[in-house]
Amino acid sequence: MSETAAPDVDFERDAQRERLARDLQAIVSEAEALLKATAGATGAGTSELRSKVQASLDRASKHLAELRGAALERARAAGRATDQYVHDKPWQAIGAAAVVGVLVGLLISRR
Repeated sequence: MSETAAPDVDFERDAQRERLARDLQAIVSEAEALLKATAGATGAGTSELRSKVQASLDRASKHLAELRGAALERARAAGRATDQYVHDKPWQAIGAAAVVGVLVGLLISRR
């Protein structure tokens, strides 16, 4: 496996986690809205169903918070790794920044 394959796999996995977190957040929001809309509903099994839905929402919210915490930790780790790289190889970092600056300048000047 090449050296660039692992970061690509990590990036794809992180992107999938982000999509999962967004989807989970949407489901939680919709379920909460449904619970509020049916707050006055009565009938056989309604309170039991509401309790089950609320428990599921609580679990989903907890899982979502864990996903966000993991994403935040990955971002912090990436920041630390970048900082370490810049300290270890300052001239390469300066060169990379210069190349990016030139490319951005070229793109802006074409418009």
